[in-house]
This record gives sequence, C-alpha cells and structure tokens, in this order.
Amino acid sequence: MVGIELRDSGNLLTVEDSLEELRALADTAGLTVVGEMTQKLDHIESAMFIGKGKVEELKTWQAELDFEVVLFDDDLSPRHQRNLEEELGEKVRVLDRTALILDIFAQHAHTREGALQVELAQYEYRLPRLTRGWTHLVRQAGGGAGRSGTAGVGLRGPGETQLEVDRRQIRARISFLKEQLEEVRQQRQQHRVQRRRAQVPVVSIVGYTNAGKSSLLNALVDEGGARQTAPVLTEDKLFATLDPTTRRVRLPGGKVALFTDTVGFIQKLPTQLVAAFRATLEEIEEADLLLHVVDITHPNAIEQAKSVERTLTELDITDMPMVVALNKIDRLDSEQQAALLAQQFPHSVPISALKGLNLDQLLGRLEHELYESQTLVQVRLPYRRSDLAALFHDQGQVETEHYGEKALIIQGRLPARYLAAFRPYVIKPDAS
Repeated sequence: MVGIELRDSGNLLTVEDSLEELRALADTAGLTVVGEMTQKLDHIESAMFIGKGKVEELKTWQAELDFEVVLFDDDLSPRHQRNLEEELGEKVRVLDRTALILDIFAQHAHTREGALQVELAQYEYRLPRLTRGWTHLVRQAGGGAGRSGTAGVGLRGPGETQLEVDRRQIRARISFLKEQLEEVRQQRQQHRVQRRRAQVPVVSIVGYTNAGKSSLLNALVDEGGARQTAPVLTEDKLFATLDPTTRRVRLPGGKVALFTDTVGFIQKLPTQLVAAFRATLEEIEEADLLLHVVDITHPNAIEQAKSVERTLTELDITDMPMVVALNKIDRLDSEQQAALLAQQFPHSVPISALKGLNLDQLLGRLEHELYESQTLVQVRLPYRRSDLAALFHDQGQVETEHYGEKALIIQGRLPARYLAAFRPYVIKPDAS
C-alpha cells in the first residue's frame, strides 16, 4: 500500500489512519497486505504520482517480497497508472482506491439495480485507462485488402485500432446502462409518489461504512414488532451491504414509518460511484428525516461523521432534519465514557444495535422529529399546486403568505414528515 501526505490536502484522516482504512478495504476485497509506504509531498509528481526515489524503492521491495499489486490510497490519473506499471514491470498491477472500491462493490451487488450501477461505474473508470491488458492493437483494415490484392495503396481509410473499437463498444455499453438506470430511477420515483400519497414518512439511514446501519435497521424492525421480512445481511466488513433495503418500523405511538438503509459512505468516495448511484442516493434526497449512525467506538468517529456530512453537502442535502445515533456503546468501558463522547455530538442518542440498548429512546426521538418538531421553511408554490398550499395550512404553521404573479410564497413551519413533498419548491436562503 502506498499513501502520501499532501500539504493542504483537506483530508480528514491522517495518512496512517487512511492507510489503516485502506488495509480494511483490501481485506474485504481478498487481498493480503505485505507492506506499506508513505511519502510527504508538497505536490503530486506529474510523472508517477510519487517521487522517483520511492518508485525505485518499490522495485527493490518487489524483488524481495514478490508482491503482485501496488495499491495507492488516492486516485491515480491514467498517465500515472501507465507510467508506474511500465516502471514496475509486467508482474505488478497498479490499483488506486477507486478501483479497489469498485471491485468490492462488484462483489456485493446482488440486485439488478446494484449490478447496473456498479457496471456503469466500472466502465466509466476504465474508459480512459484502456492501455495495459488491451494488447491486441492490430490495425484493422477499413475495407479488407485492396482489390488488386495489394494492401495499403491509398484506397482504404486508416481503419481502427482494436483500442478504438473497444472504446466505441464501451461507450455504447455506458449509454445502454444509463438508459437502464433511468428506467430504474423512474420506477423509484413512482414508488416515492405512492408513499407520499399514503402519507407514510420515510427515514433514510446514512453513515460511514461499517458503522452498523444494517444491524440497526434489523434491531429497529424487531423493536417495533414489525418483522415480516428476512433480516438485512450484516457482516463486520466495509461495504458488506450495497443494495438499498427498505423496511417498515412501528413507532412508539403506533404509527408506521419506512426506514431505508443506503450504501455506506467513506472518505474519498469515488466520483464515479456518486454519479452511478444517483438513483439510489435519491432515496436520501427524498427522505423526510435522516438517521445518521456513528460508530462511537471508532478512534476516528468524529472525522468519519464529518466525512458523511461532507458527502451529504456534495449531494446538496443540507437542510434536512437529522437524528444522530451513537452506536456500539456496549463496547465502551462505562456509561460515563459514553456520556463524554456524546458531548461531541449534540442532540444524539447513544445506542447499541447489537444489544438493543436505548432503541426505544431512539424511536421516540425519531417520532418526535417526524410528527412534533417543526422546521422553518419558505416555499414558492405554483398556483397549480393548491393541494400543497392546503397541506401547509392544515399540517403546518403559516407565518407569512404572499400572492405573487405566478406563485404563492409561504413561510412557516412544517413537521419533518411533510418536508419531502415541498422540497422541490423550497426557496434557498441565498435565493433572490
């Protein structure tokens, strides 16, 4: 494994902690780590990402350890990857963090939607990297041999290299996958419309990978006495579950909410995954409430929580109500230690999904946020959406109301479970 400490990188984790996370990813992918290397840099080297001396050191290590893969903790450009593989020789494959995560996702995608999303991300990652492994670059004649039997007399076009053919085929496959995923997206949108009509609130579970989201979903279903389906897979590995799962959970007051477990976040989340998983991530955008699960026992719990918040901001999810669940308190030495850690996360609920600790308290907090706590919001409603205007008056508290030329502008407070219906019409604070 190779990690760099880059000045002003903005990374939340130290290079040592980031490599420890990379080690866990490698283990999940079935790789055995035999060594690690770090380097401090003011800037990324243009030729091979790391310095020439470190590349020579890697070559020496390869002769001693006979490793097959060099795994970089950061994204490599196609040029970096090509140059490194040429330097290290044919026996060594160079991978970066994105390639590793894509491989893990490919192993864990079990539904058609998950498989489509992973395949799209893989092709978009590989397209600019079609070099090594694609060695059949024989010139293909544009129209066969010349009619006189002599090839290449100026009557033919230059033809295509096999690489160009491969690129064209991959682009066609990418277009097909995007069409398929758009159909999935439309189906999900129809399901969300049906849920809104039924006025069943949706809670989206988010968190760093391996924070215990799936375990918590299983525990909440059992706590609410709503177990009608098989439990969600739980495993002590990063990205053990990939495909989104929705379950009905009964709240303390008797009402039912839908809880959706989404893909776990991680620092340096590959942009290809964010783009490919748009249909899945929209489940977060359309939720009424976020349940952020934090592994409070992890030494980098605060940094992991900040990484999740940063990803949500990148997805433009910034104004949604959130409840924080501090998971795995059963592993702490004392309640006093749990209380001290909880001070780092205001308005949080310490729980143990494994032991079922404080789940009733967590469900009570979620119910309060969904039905009693109200959020200040300003919306611009087209006059054709008189149904939403009536809903605001019936279920919310209207503070100001202005009839514009094309729309009704309302400012007031709404319970969290109604926010999703109004989100397309929310006026941002900096909007004119």
